[in-house]
Amino acid sequence: MELHQSSAHSLIKELKNHTLKPQAVWDALYRRIQQAEPRVKAYVRCPMPLADGAKSLADEVTAKIPVTIKDNICTAGLPTECCSRILENFRPPYDATVIRKLKENGLAIFPFKANMDEFAFGSSTENSFFGPTRNPWDIACVPGGSSGGSAAAVASDEAIWALGSDTGGSIRQPASFCGVVGLKPTYGRVSRFGLIAFASSLDQIGPITKDVEDAAILTGMISGYDPLDSTSVNQPVPDYTAVLGQEIKGIKIAIPQEYFISGMDPEVKEIIQVAIAQLKSLGALTQQVTLPHTEYAVPVYYIIATAEASSNLARFDGVQYGYRAPADNLLQMYKLTRAQGFGPEAKRRIILGTFALSHGYYDAYYLRALKVRTLIKQDFDRVFGEFDCVVTPTSPTSAFKIGEKATDPLQMYLSDIYTISVNLAGIPAISIPCGFTRQGLPVGLQIMAKPFNEEMLFKVAHAFERNTEWHKLKPKL
Repeated sequence: MELHQSSAHSLIKELKNHTLKPQAVWDALYRRIQQAEPRVKAYVRCPMPLADGAKSLADEVTAKIPVTIKDNICTAGLPTECCSRILENFRPPYDATVIRKLKENGLAIFPFKANMDEFAFGSSTENSFFGPTRNPWDIACVPGGSSGGSAAAVASDEAIWALGSDTGGSIRQPASFCGVVGLKPTYGRVSRFGLIAFASSLDQIGPITKDVEDAAILTGMISGYDPLDSTSVNQPVPDYTAVLGQEIKGIKIAIPQEYFISGMDPEVKEIIQVAIAQLKSLGALTQQVTLPHTEYAVPVYYIIATAEASSNLARFDGVQYGYRAPADNLLQMYKLTRAQGFGPEAKRRIILGTFALSHGYYDAYYLRALKVRTLIKQDFDRVFGEFDCVVTPTSPTSAFKIGEKATDPLQMYLSDIYTISVNLAGIPAISIPCGFTRQGLPVGLQIMAKPFNEEMLFKVAHAFERNTEWHKLKPKL
């Protein structure tokens, strides 16, 4: 196996045993990026061929394994633009809390950011100012979104591991499409300080990795209470790797009937059913349940998320940082900057959110959506009172073609139909590879657990992973 194909935990072991020099890891990554990046386009502002300047950045941190970072997580001195023109050349003066924690744990930050949908608005990484990222398994297909760059980088071995953000499935859905592991932690488990906000009550930072053990390690590094984030929860962080290798005999798994409906790709359904049978063969107990308010998740999400996005993005006006349009007066500058700085999907969501919050519509839309959100959470609370975890498909389909849904926002929004409820309820969930379609595209299995029980996710996911080979398969790039 080539070094760039290695898991992080195997590299860490070799570095500790002094059987591997850190520079070799960086050199292997740069060679792989030179080979794959022109086709995948997982990174932004990554020159091809890599310039000497990029190499010199790595020279300063060659004693550390690099982590690839999504373009909406602040890194001091490195461009953080949310793949939007309106934040063009913005370089934060500080690190996000997760970045500080990674550095404290001896990791390095890769000098180029991962591509994403602008401000995390999308399910395909087509809405980027820098152009789309392509799926390493089929470059005619999308990698998912909005953390598509992070997932594609890991899947194509252009990254050892990566961080993404998940507001409605933006870690798990691209992990499913790209055949890698993606975890959305419990809301409040990981600090949001330094994450450029999309929807503040839904956003969470999480890992995208090659296997479950790497996800457990990286989650442990970035988790914990942070006084700089008012929504951070002061809960102890367990050693997530301690549960790896444990049996799952007797674990009770709920299978919600609402996640196996018409419109789901029959091939995906078949693959998921085989995966569930695999869990049963390992001793898990499965039972069908109902989550009756699931059908309202998409409309509720697109009211709450767009309303919060409208509020969060009001600050971007060209005055203090980022892109500023030439204008004759202040009002004209505001109008031109926002008109030229935001892409079509960002404008769509700002308009939707502003409408939902406007006088005369707040009670009818936003307030009502918050009430239904509570009902969705109560559905999960009821199920977790009896079951250890919930298992579903991550997405109703495998990766679709680039441009296939670009002109139909509603169809694009429905790509996250199986992931949105997790964010609304604030619970943790993981996507792991569980099979491939006949066209050779990955399919992900989603496992959900009650709040702050990421250990259950890692335990079940690792049991499945060590009894299957799906995570070991690599795209032929």
